[in-house]
Amino acid sequence: MEEKKLDLNSIIGFVLIFGILIFWFYLTKPTPEELEAQKAQQEQVEAQAQAEEEPKPTEAEPAPVNLTDSTAVASYKSAVGAFGFTEAKEGTTVLENEVVRMVVSNKGGQIVEAKMKNFVNYDSLPVYLVKDDNAKFSLSFSTNDNRVLNTTDLYFEPSLTKNGDNQVLSMRAKVSENQFLEYRYEMKPNDYLVDFTIRSQGLNGIINTSKPVVLEWQMKARRRSKSVQYENRYTRLTYNHDDGKISKLSESSELDEEIEENVKWISYRQHFFSAIMATDEPFKTAELVSKNLVKEESKDQLYTKEYLTKAPLQPKGGELAHNLYWYYGPTDAKVLDDYKELELVESIPFGWGIFGWINRFIFTPFFNFLSGFLPHGIAIIIMTIVVRLALSPVTYKSYLSQAKMKVLKPEIAEINEKYKDNAMKKQQETMKLYNKAGVSPMSGCVPALLQLPIFYALFMFFPTSFSLRQKSFLWAEDLSSYDSIFTLPFTIPFYGDHVSLFPILASVAIFIYMMMTTGQSMQMQQQPGMPNMKFIMYLSPVIMLVFFNNYASGLSLYYFVSNLITIFIMLAIKNYILEEDKIHAQIQENKKKPKKENRFQRKMREMMEQAEQQKKAGKR
Repeated sequence: MEEKKLDLNSIIGFVLIFGILIFWFYLTKPTPEELEAQKAQQEQVEAQAQAEEEPKPTEAEPAPVNLTDSTAVASYKSAVGAFGFTEAKEGTTVLENEVVRMVVSNKGGQIVEAKMKNFVNYDSLPVYLVKDDNAKFSLSFSTNDNRVLNTTDLYFEPSLTKNGDNQVLSMRAKVSENQFLEYRYEMKPNDYLVDFTIRSQGLNGIINTSKPVVLEWQMKARRRSKSVQYENRYTRLTYNHDDGKISKLSESSELDEEIEENVKWISYRQHFFSAIMATDEPFKTAELVSKNLVKEESKDQLYTKEYLTKAPLQPKGGELAHNLYWYYGPTDAKVLDDYKELELVESIPFGWGIFGWINRFIFTPFFNFLSGFLPHGIAIIIMTIVVRLALSPVTYKSYLSQAKMKVLKPEIAEINEKYKDNAMKKQQETMKLYNKAGVSPMSGCVPALLQLPIFYALFMFFPTSFSLRQKSFLWAEDLSSYDSIFTLPFTIPFYGDHVSLFPILASVAIFIYMMMTTGQSMQMQQQPGMPNMKFIMYLSPVIMLVFFNNYASGLSLYYFVSNLITIFIMLAIKNYILEEDKIHAQIQENKKKPKKENRFQRKMREMMEQAEQQKKAGKR
C-alpha cells in the first residue's frame, strides 16, 4: 500500500486555512466595552437564577366544585379551564402499527393525522387520509345551565398502555379523577380497524341527559390521482342501514343531503382509500351531507368532496357508553372482506344487482388469482381471453343471425321494390318471409343483451380494482389511471389536456368490429323503427376515444384486447365454421315447412291486416 505523503499543494492549503482562522479570530475579538457589557449581563442572569431557586409560598389547591351549582361551575371554569375541565395542555400521541400511523391530539381527543404506511400518491408523496385539519370529530353537549359544550374546545389527558399486543390510548377530559369524558382507542397489530369507545363518568351534573349528545364528523377528501375528475367520480359518501341496505349520496351533485334512520356505518370513500366510522349499535338517525368541490379538471385541485355526518347519541343512565370503530385504509376487497361482521366490503361500488355479484364473486377473485403470479397487464389480457372464449357461443349465435339476414337480402330487396309505395304491406311481407325462413331480425340483439351483465360488471371492475393501482404495463405507468403518451398545450372540452394511447387502439378495434357486425344490418335501416346503424358504427369509436381518455388504462386495455379477440373469433366463424350455401339451403327447407304462428305473431299479423283494411277504406 502506497504511503500517503504531504505534497507542496497540501502544505500551501493548510497554511492558507490557518491564516484565515487567525484573521477571523482577530476580527471577532471583543472590544473592552463589549467585555464589560457581557460581564454585566452574566451577573444579571446569575441573580435571576438564584431568585428562582428560593422557595415560594405554596398555593392552595382549588376546592372541589359543586357541579350542580351554576355559579360554582362558572368560577371553576375561570380557574382551571374552559367548561369546567382541566387546564389546557397541548400535545399529541402516536398510535402506529405496520400499516397505518395515527396521530391523536390532546385538544379535542381526535385523530389529526392518518397516514397509510405502505402506499404513496401518484406524485410519490405519502397517502394521508387525515392531515392539515381536513377532518374533525366532536361531540356537542347541552349542559344543565342551557349552554353548549363542544369537545373540540376541551383538552384530553393521554395515557398509552398495552392490552396484549394491542396499543390502547385513553384520552380523558377531566373535571376530577372520578369525573371525565373518555375516548378510548385500541389498535391491533397489522390492522387498519381501530376500536373506538366513547364513555363518560360522573358528568351527569354537567350534561343535560334529557337531550341527546350530537356526534359530528367532518372531512374533506384529499385528491390523490392524476385525473381529479375521474377520481371524484368514484369518491362518494356511502352508508349501510341496519337491515343491510346500502345507500349512497350523489357523486356529482354540488350538494346532496339526507336524513336516514338506523345507520350502521358511514364511509367517506375517496376512490381507492376510505375513512369509515362504524358502530355496534346503529345510529337512530343520521344527517348526511356531501358537497362536490370539483368544478373542472385541474392540477391544482387539493380536495374532491366535503363530507359531514351528524348523529345523536343518547346517554344511558345519565352517562355516555358507545362502541364505535374507525377504519382508515384502502378500499380493497381483500382487506375489507376481513371485517365480515361490520360488512365494510359493501362500501365498494361493485355495481348493482347481478352486475355487482359477477364483479365481486367472479371477476375480482379470478383477477386476484391471475395477478398473484402474472404481471397485472398480462393478467388483464388472460382474463379477457377467458371471458371472450366463454362468450364465444353467444358470438356464434349473433353472427349466425347476421349470416341468415345476408342470405335473405335479395328477397328483402324484391319486397322493398315491389311495395315501395306501401310501407304497411312491405312490413307484412317482410315479416312473412322471416317467419317462413325461420329467421328473426331480433335474434342478433338477444345475444348482445346477454353480454350486457358481463360488460357492465367489467366496466365497474377496472375503476374499483385496488390491485391495479400504480401497476404499470408497457407505456402505461398506472393501470388504474390514464396512459398519457403526449401532453397537449391546451385543454379540449370532454377530452382533456393529454392523449391516451389505449383508448385510441380500443377505438380502432371497435370501429373494425362495428364494420363487420353492422355491415349485414345496413339493409335494415329503411325498416320502420330500426336504428341508423351507420351512425352507430361511427359514434361508438368516438365515444370510446373521448370518454375513456381520462379513464383507467386497464379498462381501455381490456376493450382493445376484447374487440381484437372478437374480430378473430368472427373471422374464424365466417371462414371455417359457417357456410352461406348451407345456410341458404336450410332457409329454403324452412320455407317449405308449414309454420305455426305463435300468439304474438298472430296478433301482429291481425293488427297489420286491420291497419291495411282501414287504410283502404279511408281511400274510398
